[in-house]
Amino acid sequence: MENCFMKISTKGRYALRMMIEFGLNSTNTTKINQVAKNQQISEKYLEQIASTLIKGKFIKSIRGAQGGYILAKDPKEYTVGDILRLTEGSLAPVYCLESNSEPCWQNNACVSKKVFKSIEDAINNVVDNITLYDLIEEEKLIRSTNLKDSNPNNLDIPKNPISDHNTISEDINKSDSAMTKI
Repeated sequence: MENCFMKISTKGRYALRMMIEFGLNSTNTTKINQVAKNQQISEKYLEQIASTLIKGKFIKSIRGAQGGYILAKDPKEYTVGDILRLTEGSLAPVYCLESNSEPCWQNNACVSKKVFKSIEDAINNVVDNITLYDLIEEEKLIRSTNLKDSNPNNLDIPKNPISDHNTISEDINKSDSAMTKI
């Protein structure tokens, strides 16, 4: 997808994966080397991301022999949007929608801005309605059905709902149908 105008960086994607790992082991600390092994991500890069998550008060660092990292709050209190905004900054698809941007000379007469605002709203709707808890539950389901081991490069998110929440696929489909109304 070379022509993508907006991408979530590895920092944002790996932060989500790291938070899921911490949430899977929510009663104990998790060491970075274990996350690195489970997720096949550089330990050094994960340490940098952990620093951002600590500064944002998303995780806590516990020192000592049994030390490691633990979530600072219940997984239901984090949304994907919270985590991505901490690691990525704004999720606005164009500069003019960022809160700190200078107004464009066409600001009041820009027809395309409405389209980009609708895209931003759809993105925010999806990421703000999926909690870390939702991701953890889907990860548990995937791991329990051994999908990761049998098909590591071609996963489909399961279609069955977890508790009272829509699956991530359903949230994205709702967002897609909202986008067709633009």
